[in-house]
Amino acid sequence: MSNLKRLYWSYSRFLLKMLGTAAVITAFTFLIVQCTHKGGAKPQPVEAPAIDYNQVTIPDFNADSAFTFVDKQLSFGFRHPGAPGHEQCANYIAATMKRWCDTVIVQSFSAKLWNGDIAKGKNIIASLSPEKERRILLAAHWDSRQWADHDPDSNNWRKPLLGANDGASGVGVLMEMARVMSAMPPNVGVDFIFFDIEDQGIPEWANRYEDNTWCLGSQYWAQSPHRLFYKADYGILFDMVGTANPRFTKEEVSMNFAQGLCNKLWNCAAQLGYANIFVDQISSAILDDHLYVNQILRIPTIDIVQNSLESSFYPYWHSVSDDINAVDRNTMRMVGSIAMKVVYGDFNM
Repeated sequence: MSNLKRLYWSYSRFLLKMLGTAAVITAFTFLIVQCTHKGGAKPQPVEAPAIDYNQVTIPDFNADSAFTFVDKQLSFGFRHPGAPGHEQCANYIAATMKRWCDTVIVQSFSAKLWNGDIAKGKNIIASLSPEKERRILLAAHWDSRQWADHDPDSNNWRKPLLGANDGASGVGVLMEMARVMSAMPPNVGVDFIFFDIEDQGIPEWANRYEDNTWCLGSQYWAQSPHRLFYKADYGILFDMVGTANPRFTKEEVSMNFAQGLCNKLWNCAAQLGYANIFVDQISSAILDDHLYVNQILRIPTIDIVQNSLESSFYPYWHSVSDDINAVDRNTMRMVGSIAMKVVYGDFNM
């Protein structure tokens, strides 16, 4: 995932390339409106949701189980393409998801990195009720970054990192959701998608910036989905969802492409008592996997992603300190439970 400061101009280039001039005008009209909310003020209120989420029955998300899934990923070591742990972790995710899901597809692909290297990646798609026409997608990236280019110590900038929160926490949430949802399936098909080569974008020390060096797995999947003419009602991306003091805001790309879904999930969180964590504030655009799902497949997809006030995302982002100590199991439980409340509220009420 790239630095927030670069996203305004890169986002406009994406829209121009993918959707044309009209989309850019629409997007920047949206941005101009948001600029009136100075100092991170709340956006205009939305209508009260029709669903009482306190009454929605969901499976019990086990925080210890989710934490174990994170710890297991880290046991393989670094998970960037080419590292031994990369292949081992891919096999682990695929084999474990087969225990709960009806189908598991491993989509192998090759991608050129920012430095010209060719990396071999694997997107993993595990599905509940693949026969159902109506579907949703729940996604996270499973690779860990090869360069700790935001570490406080410059000696670590070319070292790999474990990516406990940035990568493994989202995967842990998805795996636990799949485990419990398989025993109590919602009345909709669910595709759990684990994107690869998300976090191998151009490092800060390269002294240049290129948009499309990030999110290579989601770019590939959006252009070549696992099913021809794949469609879903909506998608939710989970990225950096394990910090001990979480703060999630309505990220700008999510609001531009999937405002209704974003408002719905934040309203659900507020009903459940988490309004101080799922903050009703629109925040800067982030280049993440959801952008390509929105642009290429036109599936309205939002990003639940950590947004700290005092640092880029969270203090250990893209540093060697992003280890198991950076992950809080209760944060993962909260995020997974809120997402399930929305899904079961939409399709089981």
